[in-house]
Amino acid sequence: MQCLNRSVSLPIARWLLARHSSTKLFVGGLSYDTNETALKEAFGKYGEIIEVKVICHRVHGESNGYGFVQFSSEAAASTALKEMDGQLLDDRSIRVHYGHKGS
Repeated sequence: MQCLNRSVSLPIARWLLARHSSTKLFVGGLSYDTNETALKEAFGKYGEIIEVKVICHRVHGESNGYGFVQFSSEAAASTALKEMDGQLLDDRSIRVHYGHKGS
């Protein structure tokens, strides 16, 4: 598994508009093999995604088993949270919660 040091993102203007709302989701329990592309594909059916990050160990570069998905709308984030919490992704049951505004 290769972690990306950059996030998959869309234009910054949309991110700036959405960052102060409940559009960011924390995704825990990820397989160490789940990368940002797979996370984006899994959550993309619920709405437009602005940014996806899989958090990796800064020295080893391996996934820490969690990440964040930022949607362009609160409605999309809410739907994704309800639909994806407890679902299997790469053979792991994931936990989905709203991310903290500072994350």
